Amino acid sequence: MPVLLDTHVWVWWLSGDSRLSRRERDALDRLAERGELRLSAISLWEVQMAYAKKRFQPEDPFEVWLRAATQPDIVQLVPIDASVAMALNSLPAGFHNDPADRLIVATSRVHALSLATHDSTIRKSRTVRLWRP
Repeated sequence: MPVLLDTHVWVWWLSGDSRLSRRERDALDRLAERGELRLSAISLWEVQMAYAKKRFQPEDPFEVWLRAATQPDIVQLVPIDASVAMALNSLPAGFHNDPADRLIVATSRVHALSLATHDSTIRKSRTVRLWRP
């Protein structure tokens, strides 16, 4: 079953960050091999903002990294469409103020995708089905 990656999980997975366990990394590798990883289009903006603010510095030039990180054999992009925008209305009133996280959760809900995230606010919210490796 396809899994939606939160932006940080996508970046951590591709950069070999130790914040992902070996179990998580291996499971993501297997999902990628089967073409079952999804990424919300908002993650492209979010990673570019992190790069612009120098919070993310890939080993390769950013443009090279981003093109490689979004290849169809790595992840399949899920667009922000009207159904995702409308799903924002069904999120609890006090849920996460971060617009990217709200869109990622709405995308997960609309497309019935488990979400791979380490975000404690999302995890505690019970608004989305969480991925378990």
